[in-house]
Amino acid sequence: MINLDLKQIEELLKNHEERIKKLEFSATNANLQIQPIKEKSIKEFILEKQPKGTYNLGIAIAYYLEKYLKMSSFTSADLEQGFRDVKEPMPKNIPDLMYKNTKNAFFMEVKEQKNKSKSWVLTNSGEKLVESNFAKLKTKG
Repeated sequence: MINLDLKQIEELLKNHEERIKKLEFSATNANLQIQPIKEKSIKEFILEKQPKGTYNLGIAIAYYLEKYLKMSSFTSADLEQGFRDVKEPMPKNIPDLMYKNTKNAFFMEVKEQKNKSKSWVLTNSGEKLVESNFAKLKTKG
């Protein structure tokens, strides 16, 4: 039998209490671990945003490419692939979609080229349009 004085017993009890608290905390947090968030597919994103019309759909696809796929810019071929991925009819004239969304200040052409093709980025106005679920934005003036 081990002979311990009162001070040694108190120290042992204190250590045991600390270890038990750590174990209980670990066990509790193991049950509460946050599950990784499943990545949203482009189809889910489009169904959530419900853009009306081909031009708005193009803007939503561009948003997804930049925000979810982390593309620094996109090409007309990237948008075409986006239309295929969401299983929507391909626009008859992708260059027209690019031109009109640029003219309306939702896209902006950038200097860098991707695969020797022109590339664009979504403008701040384009981002806000998607984030507002395509609500009419108030403009100054």
